[in-house]
Amino acid sequence: MTSAAHPAPQPEPLWQPDSDRIAAARITRFQAWAAERYGAPAEGGYPALHRWSVAELDTFWQAVADWFDIRFSSPYEAVLADRTMPGARWFPGATLNYAEHALRTAEDSARADTPALLHVDETHEPVEISWSELRRQVGSLAAELRALGVRPGDRVSGYLPNVPQAVTALLASAAVGAVWTSCAPDFGARSVLDRFQQVEPVVLFTVDGYRYGGKEHDRTDVVAELRRELPTLRAVVHIPLLGTPAPEGTLEWSALTSADTEPVFEQVPFDHPLWVLYSSGTTGLPKAIVQSQGGILLEHFKQLGLHCDLGPEDRFFWYTSTGWMMWNFLVSGLLTGTTVVLYDGSPGFPDTGAQWGVAERTGATLFGTSAAYVMACRKAEVHPAREHDLSRIKCVATTGSPLPPDGFRWLHDEVREDLWIASVSGGTDVCSCFAGAVPTLPVHIGELQAPCLGTDLQAWDPQGRAVTGEVGELVVTNPMPSMPIRFWNDPDGSRYRDSYFDMFPGVWRHGDWITLTDRGSVIIHGRSDSTLNRQGVRMGSADIYEVVERLSEIRESLVIGLEEPDGGYWMPLFVHLAEGAVLDESLRTKIKQAIREQLSPRHVPDEIIEAPGVPRTLTGKRIEVPVKRLLQGTALDKAVNPGSVDNLDLLRFYEDIARKRA
Repeated sequence: MTSAAHPAPQPEPLWQPDSDRIAAARITRFQAWAAERYGAPAEGGYPALHRWSVAELDTFWQAVADWFDIRFSSPYEAVLADRTMPGARWFPGATLNYAEHALRTAEDSARADTPALLHVDETHEPVEISWSELRRQVGSLAAELRALGVRPGDRVSGYLPNVPQAVTALLASAAVGAVWTSCAPDFGARSVLDRFQQVEPVVLFTVDGYRYGGKEHDRTDVVAELRRELPTLRAVVHIPLLGTPAPEGTLEWSALTSADTEPVFEQVPFDHPLWVLYSSGTTGLPKAIVQSQGGILLEHFKQLGLHCDLGPEDRFFWYTSTGWMMWNFLVSGLLTGTTVVLYDGSPGFPDTGAQWGVAERTGATLFGTSAAYVMACRKAEVHPAREHDLSRIKCVATTGSPLPPDGFRWLHDEVREDLWIASVSGGTDVCSCFAGAVPTLPVHIGELQAPCLGTDLQAWDPQGRAVTGEVGELVVTNPMPSMPIRFWNDPDGSRYRDSYFDMFPGVWRHGDWITLTDRGSVIIHGRSDSTLNRQGVRMGSADIYEVVERLSEIRESLVIGLEEPDGGYWMPLFVHLAEGAVLDESLRTKIKQAIREQLSPRHVPDEIIEAPGVPRTLTGKRIEVPVKRLLQGTALDKAVNPGSVDNLDLLRFYEDIARKRA
């Protein structure tokens, strides 16, 4: 045990911002300004600012609204009228419009003709859309939506890839006060209908197909099925990405966006719905999560303008599809006057390193991707800095799953030593981050830099006590503006309450295991709803994946913990092998030895089984709970919603394993 007189030495950070960078960061300027105007601490850097932001929640969010010059067309009566969760009431009385703020840069004559969007497809040649052109298209389309009878609160849907038309359609919908919702065109009809049928859209924007991996994928049959199965549709808008003529009864995109019409921004209440996002819905229909215009506006200004340090000189690229919350987050880059980079295509076309090529061609300053992509580049021995000019990149951010320590080291070695690496964690549920990027703090290997401003993030033990330096449930003990205002079709709010407030009433429990370190950083251990509990010790699956997938023979893995009827516990590890690898006794021993040495003997699986692949949600997350249910003997159609899985055939493999064990 370490005595108080000799505290344990703190590990050296992988990266430390220099004094010039700290001084230039927007969060530093915000703190000095908020100290003068709102009583924020002038000294103590980020930790002091964070403590103030959660202790003085109302004042902090008022300062954010003021700093970013939120245009309230009618004043608010209070910042936080009711802080009860769920049901917190933010800025009652205020009216505003999200799209008006997203297009504000177009009003600046010096910047109106600079690019708002850079669109890149698999040819990797960027195409610019200026601020003035984006604003003109939004004005034209918003007027046409109103002419079609679209009113505030109506739902407008998009079956679209990550193309400029999707951004225009979202902003035009928000301008009208309609509620946007989107799915990527690689989703099949069933997956889309599971989502859109819940919200009953009146307009559908759709493509005839998309290009991915060097191939064209026709979607005309799926679109025809969506039209048949969505009886509330009043209009379907055809975007000819593959050049096909508009089907009978549809409207042409070009006709709706050709007018030179000044946009009219409907002034809506702060808590007016902006969009509906969907949970992965692996067991049952996806949750239809409703977030507000004002809540998203404030949260994204804070997250992008302070935490990501984005401004007019930046280019913001995050690899995503329109079916993932990161697309909505990416579009909000416009709020800060940043040029947003939209990439439509495969992340690995024509080769694994393709995204670095996009970053180079577009001059990206913040490059966001998935932890899985970083690890794939490492395994494929990609050398980004050798192959591309990445001198403009200030920050590489990752999400989707925890970035393993080897991912931090690889980015540091292969992109640049002086690189800000921001592993971030949040969720669709808040369309933001609970913890992650802070431009003024050091980066430690395997850790998220800190909880975000205004986010009272804690780790709780099962008794609801806050713990430091040990694993606990990720909870948020104060409301955030972007928390859902409700779920669609949840009239009594019971599904919403059960999702986050069941374990600790009045406190948001997210379903992740985390450790808050004594220096304020955060470590994510994986989902707590698929916890491994061996001999009474709880373990995160992410820790096992990190060790196993470091081995060159393993492409990906899945670990499941099963409580057995006789009181026993079975913990199999499924491995999807790299090409040419064989799961023989030697490899089994190597896997067990790596887990034993790098984690503990308790983490060693009972059995190692070769699998044809790891099933994932449509947004790429490993599916653990449905596989656990299958292994417990639940029928496939009861264990999983087929429309939520990328490859249903993979699940049949796990169903067969269960049969053999029965």
